[in-house]
Amino acid sequence: MAAMEHIRNFVIIAHIDSGKSTLADRLLEMTGTVPMRSMQAQYLDRMPLERERGITIKMAPVRMEYAADDGKKYVMNLIDTPGHSDFAYEVSRALNAVEGGILLIDGTKGIQAQTLSNLRGAQKAGLRIIPAVNKIDLALPHIEKVVEATAELLGIEPSEVFRVSAKTGAGVKELLEAVVKFVPPPKTGHSADGHDNISKALIFDSMYDDHKGIIANVRVFGGEFGTEDMHLVASADGFKAKEVGYFSPDMKASPKLLTGEIGYIATGLKEPELVHIGDTILANRDSTGLGSARKSELALPGYREPAPVVFISFYPDGETKFDDLKRGFEKLRLNDAALSFEPDSNEALGRGLKVGFLGQLHFEIISSRLEREYNLTFLTSFPSIAYRVQDKGQVFVIKQPQDFPDHPEKVWEPLVNLEILTPQQYLSAVLNMQTVFDIEISEVKNIGENLLIQAVMPLRELIRDFDDRMKSVSQGYASFTYELAGERESEVEKLEIVVVNEVVPALTRIVPKKDLEREGRQTVERLKELLPKAQFSQALQAKSLGRIIARETIPAMKKELGNFGKNGGDRTRKMKLWKKQEKGKERLQAGARVDISPEVFREILKK
Repeated sequence: MAAMEHIRNFVIIAHIDSGKSTLADRLLEMTGTVPMRSMQAQYLDRMPLERERGITIKMAPVRMEYAADDGKKYVMNLIDTPGHSDFAYEVSRALNAVEGGILLIDGTKGIQAQTLSNLRGAQKAGLRIIPAVNKIDLALPHIEKVVEATAELLGIEPSEVFRVSAKTGAGVKELLEAVVKFVPPPKTGHSADGHDNISKALIFDSMYDDHKGIIANVRVFGGEFGTEDMHLVASADGFKAKEVGYFSPDMKASPKLLTGEIGYIATGLKEPELVHIGDTILANRDSTGLGSARKSELALPGYREPAPVVFISFYPDGETKFDDLKRGFEKLRLNDAALSFEPDSNEALGRGLKVGFLGQLHFEIISSRLEREYNLTFLTSFPSIAYRVQDKGQVFVIKQPQDFPDHPEKVWEPLVNLEILTPQQYLSAVLNMQTVFDIEISEVKNIGENLLIQAVMPLRELIRDFDDRMKSVSQGYASFTYELAGERESEVEKLEIVVVNEVVPALTRIVPKKDLEREGRQTVERLKELLPKAQFSQALQAKSLGRIIARETIPAMKKELGNFGKNGGDRTRKMKLWKKQEKGKERLQAGARVDISPEVFREILKK
């Protein structure tokens, strides 16, 4: 076991696609943690989806041993964190588990929005920041300007910003030496608050193993942990640890985890809802027993339940059954504690699940994993968010659009604080997005050669292809980050789609009053293209508050009455057949009902 002064705990924080995983590869090579014959690109990104998208989805801790230039050996505990806003809470827990962070800036793009967000989180956690500009091997002329902007952002001299190439390894050894020199060792006595006999550790991530149960990734803040009885503060559950150890980067068992170390505890628990990221694990070393009041006092600060912000219904399709879909979500939740779901049903699509996500990217990742890892096919509803509604004197939260009341007294919608970082030449195009999205810009300021736009926007706008539109107008150079920022009173209404006098619940959604007619018109026009003709006319209507705001009609199929000769035959014979057909269509119309096929739903629910 390493002495406390020879331990360095740190993270790499960066915007997506800044070379963070590549830098982690060079650190693994330089410290000899992974043999060269076993090395592969993005080594810590274990999911195929991570490799394809080039982003980190799941946190990856690793313990490295490094012989520094001062002749001493150090234990370097690195946590590779995801960089997207959807996973901000998990990243904040990881930042609280370390003492330092490498701030990695992409030399080709400069400072980006998520860079600022991650930097603020690291500074709030009190980390020692070591700045580095990556991709110097490209020899771009503006690299020095990026270095100067980084120095200005941190209030330091440009000479204090490291210049590295994660691809070639240039400057990486100097960066590693800087971690040894500037990142402080773990603080001692973190548990010396009158409870020296109690060990405590922070859970910053978790995963599931069929044999060991839920495995908690932890940072020990006081005492030591072995295979003993332990307690979870938030869920008030106890367990006997099956194994403790650290990541190198695969799990390696160890007799104990000591103060300041980062590793794992195999809980043996099988229920994912018992282990929460941000919770505290306690172990009582003298077995005197812990009262519930004392347990809550000993909890490490900052724990909260992850709150889903986007809700989407999933329905089985093709050969996939409901039980298969539910089982797939249950397995994914073992490795993703933020995932929440509840039963849902629809007349046309049958039984399904209403699933809560941390954001749009979280939804895309889970959907891809269901398709790839479990071979499931499914349909999804329109994304929706939770509205707080006051109706008949009562205040409640609405997650299902079809549950939205017709005449609520008040409605509050969630807001996000938005930060957009863009080069100056795209400022006009980005500002013009106010004509499409409900954005209220509060401030524009300079960050190096870029402009930082601070704004407030309803959360509902974020799920309307905001990301794609931002990339389109800025040719991919603008970036943004967001965080939830309370709520405001809003004017929204329920839009219902009626097909032959029947409301289709799966197509019901909540939209702003100003967009009602446009959204309704687009939906019925699309339905008219997709639905097949029948022997009766089909009225397609968009309805809000009992008022029809858009309508299209699919005419009935026409039946040929036959050939009555060269001159068309007797007119009275034709009239008799027409009247007979008309009466038949009237009978069909009276009992008409349209079954919308899953294929039509699949098309209409596409973005």
